[in-house]
Amino acid sequence: MIRVLVVDDSAVIRVLFEKQLSKYEDIEVVGSAIDPYVARDKIAALNPDVLILDIEMPRMDGLTFLEKLMKHHPLPVVICSSLTPEGSEIALQAFYLGAVDVVPKPGAGFLAPSMDRIVRSVRAAASVNIDTLLKVCQKRTEKTRMPFQLRTTHRILAIGASTGGPQAIESVLGSLSATAPGTVIVQHMPQHFTASFASRLNASCPMQVREARDKDLIVPGVALVAPGNQHMTVEKSGTQYLVKLSDGALVQYQRPSVDVLFQSVAKTAGRNAVGVLLTGMGADGAAGLLDIRRAGGYTIAQDEQSSVVYGMPREAVKLDAADEVTALYSIPESIVRAVADSRAPTPAAISS
Repeated sequence: MIRVLVVDDSAVIRVLFEKQLSKYEDIEVVGSAIDPYVARDKIAALNPDVLILDIEMPRMDGLTFLEKLMKHHPLPVVICSSLTPEGSEIALQAFYLGAVDVVPKPGAGFLAPSMDRIVRSVRAAASVNIDTLLKVCQKRTEKTRMPFQLRTTHRILAIGASTGGPQAIESVLGSLSATAPGTVIVQHMPQHFTASFASRLNASCPMQVREARDKDLIVPGVALVAPGNQHMTVEKSGTQYLVKLSDGALVQYQRPSVDVLFQSVAKTAGRNAVGVLLTGMGADGAAGLLDIRRAGGYTIAQDEQSSVVYGMPREAVKLDAADEVTALYSIPESIVRAVADSRAPTPAAISS
């Protein structure tokens, strides 16, 4: 049973969470709090497994409380935030302070898709390795850049992640050089948040990073992040690769889906692809990683010890989809080796 404490200054939201979450046999709302000061006492008294935390509250805001909580009483936290560009900038900071996920602020109607998203986040939070999450968030050592000798226009790096992914992706991209292969990324994240996420990566990584736009070319030194609520696929135009954005049904409960991206990369780039599947709950990306491997590309899965949630990589390992299973901080070196692999065809070969 997952014991949940709801921290929100809105009585309506607190009642909605208590009423709706109580319908699930594996979740129990053990209490609620109007602000962080009340929450502090209830955490000590009720010992919840997961906190659902608002950001804008009186007396102390959610981010300040989250930072204090992670220092003194680490606990899996799901941030509940408004889905606005302004709200996403603030909520994104929560990931780097240790939040497991950010979910849409529910309305009075509490539509089923919103409830499903929240329940998945609570379950993911309950399975988090909190010690690993804190280590990833607190790691501030200088990154070692993995150099690329050539601007490899014929190679594609595809990365997929979910729970714990923002920190993991920043760790990987931050260790790659500015001439790394053209990169496409799916991180499970709500609409609006992906633009803020890409902006943060762009500020902290040698590569240029931006939210993808339909028909963006995939070029060396640039990483494209799939927009929240849109699938991203890779297509070929002559000798160039580009991305295509679309709506479509949820895949593995997700849009964007890692499987959708990886399967298109396998079909389009084949042995020119390097696929990397990072931390996350569920199975999204496992089948797609296998497709990349079967198409001749090189595939990497994050190992259990360095994963915040060993779900997606575990499913990939079960399928024998990974050429290599390694720790997060070894993945950039593995990418460089894979890109330099002599098995890869030359640009001339792929244009013929």
